[in-house]
Amino acid sequence: MTPTPLKPLEKRQLRAMAQRLDSMVHLGKNGLDERFLKELNDALTRFELVKVRFVEFKDQKKVWSPRIAELTGSHLIARVGHVAVYYREPTDASKRRIVI
Repeated sequence: MTPTPLKPLEKRQLRAMAQRLDSMVHLGKNGLDERFLKELNDALTRFELVKVRFVEFKDQKKVWSPRIAELTGSHLIARVGHVAVYYREPTDASKRRIVI
């Protein structure tokens, strides 16, 4: 479930869009459990571009950020402070919300 690579310009555009977003999903005391992954998958399906805030496990964010992208089939667009930004293209092109 590896997504197609993004071009640098596409990543830059997505990072710019993400600056205006609030964190939708929070990684809390339960860590990378099924509930967190389901919530993130649902958010990616609905919005395509999602910010995740590391409320707990802040020391693991450098290792877990790429792992979360792998588990959800998304791109890790950016990681700034305790926030990571993920993007996943919809499987149905007609449902695309973000045009890059």
